[in-house]
Amino acid sequence: MSAKICILTTVHPPFDTRIFHKQAKTLARAGYEVVLIAQHDRNEVVDRVKIVALPKPRNRFIRIFGLTWWAFFLALRERADVYHFHDPELIPLMLLLRALRHVPIIYDVHEDYLTSIMQKRYLPKIFRPLLATFIATLERLASRRFAIILAERYYVERFPTGTIVLNYPQIYWEENQDSSLPDCVDAPRLLYTGNVTEDRGALIHATLPRLVPGIHVYMIGRCDPNLALRLRDIASPDHNRLHIVGIGTYVPHARIRAYYAVGGWLAGLMLFPPTPHYLRKELTKLFEYMAAGLPVVASNFPLWKEIVEGNRCGITVDPLDPKAIAQAIEYLLTHPEEARQMGENGRRAVVEKYNWEQEKEKLLNLYEELLKR
Repeated sequence: MSAKICILTTVHPPFDTRIFHKQAKTLARAGYEVVLIAQHDRNEVVDRVKIVALPKPRNRFIRIFGLTWWAFFLALRERADVYHFHDPELIPLMLLLRALRHVPIIYDVHEDYLTSIMQKRYLPKIFRPLLATFIATLERLASRRFAIILAERYYVERFPTGTIVLNYPQIYWEENQDSSLPDCVDAPRLLYTGNVTEDRGALIHATLPRLVPGIHVYMIGRCDPNLALRLRDIASPDHNRLHIVGIGTYVPHARIRAYYAVGGWLAGLMLFPPTPHYLRKELTKLFEYMAAGLPVVASNFPLWKEIVEGNRCGITVDPLDPKAIAQAIEYLLTHPEEARQMGENGRRAVVEKYNWEQEKEKLLNLYEELLKR
């Protein structure tokens, strides 16, 4: 009989790319019985993964102090051989579950929470250091009791025994592809995918229709409605060339892949302002742009510069220098053959080294080791 794995998240959507499309499906294909407990509107089985639905809470307080307990009791009922959870708010209850079940538990560290908390605008500034310290204490406890998976290389500085499983893209985007191709203008287009926030360069990206005549900018990802209004004001009088898909709503990754599939993009955008949270991250969107054959225009952070220029797949610039940004985009417009070659170089680099097909072996090896114990 195959081992049973229970994956838990109270924060992420059920079809999160890392949790569902990469990890859960990889484990199911390897022969494990996989149960995913996550916020969803119904219980169902998708791609051999059994989804056990959590209700959607009205606010963060109910999620942290109510939904986590609901997830705990559902997880306990599954009587799994391994538990794999993804959110720090679940650490206390997973410690309790560990005491009750005495089975392996994995904590998957997605974020550098110590720096991300300092950027949470909905938190009063005075509380941010206190919360960061509290999360750090929880994670220290987790590192002593659980196996640890790390989504970024530099997380090993805090979790030296962790297993690094990077969030590189799948080389082939197959099932669950959104088959309805989006409408895109027949004009030079720039693409940004992922959550649309100030920390992720939204204010910079919104200036591009004004900086580069004739260019259209597409932002595909959840965007707060109030921020969307600000972005249109920034783009004015050329706001008709700023396209935001995902105002007030989550955009499924299948829909994002449909935008990649449209083709004809001049470049993928990663013009983030410099903040401690992003300076050292290997963001998934970078490798997705490369996998889709898009040249990349990115901030010249040392790690990003090393990847982009080292693989000759785009241009890095100072994100706070509008003139340098405009020159980079105009260079791609006036050198189409070189831009095409950058896209091919990026695609080749993903096929050879930056892909989930290699990373998944680390995940499977960790599970095999834990189950042998």
